Amino acid sequence: MTMSPQVPGNDRPPPVRSALDAWTWKEIAHLLANLPMAIAGFVYTVFMISVGVGLAVTVIGLPLLAAGLQGARMIGRAERGRARSLLGLRIDEPSPMARVRREEGFFAWLWSSLKDPVGWRAVLYSFIRLPWGVLTFAVTLVSLIVLWPVLPYTARLLSNADRGMVRGLLSPSDELERRIAELESDRGVVVDTASADLRRIERDLHDGAQARLVALAMGLGLAKEKLTVDPEAAALMVDEAHGEIKLALQELRDLARGIHPAVLTDRGLDAALSAIASRCTVPVTVKVDLPGRPAQAIEGIAYFTVSELLQNVSKHSGARTASVDVWRTADRLLIQVTDDGRGGASMDGGTGMSGLAERLGAVDGLFVLDSPPGGPTTVTAELPWRDREDEKGAAGARKDRTGAAERR
Repeated sequence: MTMSPQVPGNDRPPPVRSALDAWTWKEIAHLLANLPMAIAGFVYTVFMISVGVGLAVTVIGLPLLAAGLQGARMIGRAERGRARSLLGLRIDEPSPMARVRREEGFFAWLWSSLKDPVGWRAVLYSFIRLPWGVLTFAVTLVSLIVLWPVLPYTARLLSNADRGMVRGLLSPSDELERRIAELESDRGVVVDTASADLRRIERDLHDGAQARLVALAMGLGLAKEKLTVDPEAAALMVDEAHGEIKLALQELRDLARGIHPAVLTDRGLDAALSAIASRCTVPVTVKVDLPGRPAQAIEGIAYFTVSELLQNVSKHSGARTASVDVWRTADRLLIQVTDDGRGGASMDGGTGMSGLAERLGAVDGLFVLDSPPGGPTTVTAELPWRDREDEKGAAGARKDRTGAAERR
């Protein structure tokens, strides 16, 4: 009798059958492989602990123990992979060991390695697996030869115990480890975004204002040479240079507005978003209902999120009207941008939606896109709310600590 396939997204095995199907053979293979894997893990663990602890009084004992714990992590990774392939156990990888910056030195790396909970759990797993590996190997082999009618049930019982061990000792210990992994990924997104913004600013300066100022300097130099020879031509060139100065100033203002607009700093989100809406090619209604001003970082992200979304409305939506609503709910800042355009927007359509989602995710925010074909399109962004007073207090505390350290 064949076995029904496992339901995707569920690591529960299908109901046990009396027939020796493919799933049962995978469980048998896992149980028979327990003994050699357990022997290898036990020998490694005993050798690593005995050498590391025995030489702890010397300068090489603790570094050897730290390196051994990293090797135990690799054993745990191999065991999780074996459980995934043979037992169908879907289990997340624990967060990687915290990285130590080079300037923090050798002892920071040593301490971080010695207190690694993932490595110590892998050591415990390898240590207690030897008697279990002997038991499962013996029972499975005897059942395979003598008690084969009940072999599927025996294999399931022993495999479920294996699943419990892997979940208990080799899975992420708690939500904190998973959160650490998410924050490390988000940190990479923030770094990449900041690097891309710096390259954009450099490119805009080089191709825009800088090139215009170079041409302006050359034009003024030529006008200076013609001043005594041909005053009329020199006056004409000065007039052209004056126009170039105005254009360069406008480009610098636009660039400064793209970095952080002055109206946002001076008057807050309501005025800044109204200024964005006035430059949109589509009539936009702006409604901001906030009890106060959020922290500067959150306010800046909200501003640039709306700016990017309204640019998409102007370029891609074909809408006649649009609206922007901003309000606070509990400890979250919510932004909703709606337009009555053609719809059909997607996260991978080249409109910058995926980039916005990554930026919001990097600060524990959310980004939801609802754009059915034919419209309307509704984008909802959610950011954590932090009061500006709390931000000032934290900045003042950091300043006080820095001043105290300098006085010491």
